[in-house]
Amino acid sequence: MVEVILKKGDCVEILKSMPDKSINMVFADPPYNLSGENHITCQNGKKVKCNKGNWDIIENIDKFNYEWLKECKRVLKDEGTIWVSGTLHNHPSIGFFLKKLGFWLINDIVWFKPNGPPQLQPNRLAPSTELIWLASKSKKYYFDYYKAKELNGGKQMRNLWTITAKRHITNHPTEKPEDLLERIIYLGSKENDVILDPFMGSGTTGVVAKRLGRHFIGVEIDKCFFEIAKDRIKCALEPISVELTVPRNVELLIQTMIKI
Repeated sequence: MVEVILKKGDCVEILKSMPDKSINMVFADPPYNLSGENHITCQNGKKVKCNKGNWDIIENIDKFNYEWLKECKRVLKDEGTIWVSGTLHNHPSIGFFLKKLGFWLINDIVWFKPNGPPQLQPNRLAPSTELIWLASKSKKYYFDYYKAKELNGGKQMRNLWTITAKRHITNHPTEKPEDLLERIIYLGSKENDVILDPFMGSGTTGVVAKRLGRHFIGVEIDKCFFEIAKDRIKCALEPISVELTVPRNVELLIQTMIKI
């Protein structure tokens, strides 16, 4: 049985309560810090103010990135990897602190969205990509190279991924497609591994992790999206004919975290 542990609250504080070296892989899609009066976005082809919610307003984004990345490194196992998605607004800060904290930078993956939104301002190019940092705690890390070749028709997989940004299942503004998370989880983990998402959002990482036979720990600060994620993950299908054991570190965490 796959274990799913969810916790609502500030990810830095919750990460501090977790034991060292208890996580096999981290996927994180942290706040872009774009919400506010001075930012706009495209919604249904129209220009609107960007107001994703209080969770996307960070007073000191560099300090915040340093703190959560530091805790992620502590809870990662020595062979573990971290995958961090973002845009140019937050990606340089993430890369800087990954390096500063001593992570081993493996790849910068470009996710190309062939159906990206139009650009409504006539002074820049239309945004069609997101960037994903892949880094590890040490030079010896888990990465399923052969699964990557299998998913890519027997050829080496490159760091340019063309994946359609499908219509959102929920109303979360930065919901990721399940196809993207499936690829990341396949490459960065094995069955029975423990996946952590410190910015769970609407729960896509948990849905895919559960379906692929991985244990999942998710953290979300927004009450509404936490409930959406909980319902989605609860309804997600588990793998068929796969016997899974619960790691000891997950058993200890269950005592203090919400369990589905």
